[in-house]
Amino acid sequence: MNIKTGGCSEDCSYCAQSSKHAATTGLKATKMVTVQSVLDAARVAKENGSSRFCMGAAWRDMRGRKTNLKNVKEMVIGVRELGMEACVTLGMIDKFQAQELKEAGLTAYNHNVDTSREHYPNVITTRTYDERLATIQNVREAGINVCSGGILGLGEKEEDHIGLLHTVSTMPTHPESFPVNALVPIKGTPLGDSTPIPFDAIVRTIATARLILPKTIIRLAAGRNVMSEEKQMLCFMAGANAVFTGEKMLTTECNGWEEDKAMFGRWGLKPMGARPVPETQLSEEAVEEQRRESLRGIEGVGVGSWEGVKADVRAAEM
Repeated sequence: MNIKTGGCSEDCSYCAQSSKHAATTGLKATKMVTVQSVLDAARVAKENGSSRFCMGAAWRDMRGRKTNLKNVKEMVIGVRELGMEACVTLGMIDKFQAQELKEAGLTAYNHNVDTSREHYPNVITTRTYDERLATIQNVREAGINVCSGGILGLGEKEEDHIGLLHTVSTMPTHPESFPVNALVPIKGTPLGDSTPIPFDAIVRTIATARLILPKTIIRLAAGRNVMSEEKQMLCFMAGANAVFTGEKMLTTECNGWEEDKAMFGRWGLKPMGARPVPETQLSEEAVEEQRRESLRGIEGVGVGSWEGVKADVRAAEM
């Protein structure tokens, strides 16, 4: 859920919420929403089967935002009281802010590295790669699960996908969650006319991430709404085991709950539910058992069905 829209001072080339692009995107900045509206939305998400509720605010960092931090902590406490995991993305935070969020019960903090270190300056100039890594370190040291992934389709080369994966796989501990986003070009942003990333690049990134991040939850994120059902299932078979779902992905469209529930039902996929202990803290045996449970149904898909899915994907791309 977008708890504060627009007005961000960063110049991320892909983002409609940057104040640098406001004149061309037409997106108007808003104040932070109320705590109660967030808890109402979280309740709806839980009723529809979601186990984690993610809240994002469009700003550079939390400096001078004591009232906002107080409200965010109330949101986190309320979401946890619903029996859900709570995740926020609030830009850069220091060690003290991270500790406050930990004490409120925050499950995870999202702070994507976006792309490789080499390609990053072509996408963002107002925040350095090392500043992103510093925030991730503050989150980790506070004992909060790290959610950090990337965006494919930012004009990068294949080597940059390797660079992205190298960054997250060589962190002191692997992120608990690795979101895989495919750029959704937004008119008025510098990347608004970008060519969509080839689907095979998404699948290859997911498959490689699964091999080198064995305990990490790999989440299909932005861009999933334009994938066919067959393509989404290929992503799951390649190693993805979670999705972002709901009414919106910040300012872009998202697959709805009913659509997802119907798709998962056809393939025998069952939600894993909120976890009292994240995968990164489990034994190898417990991780494997969770994965078998979350992929139950896919493991029983025969060779004929697998070939059929690939054939459907090829046909859809012709």
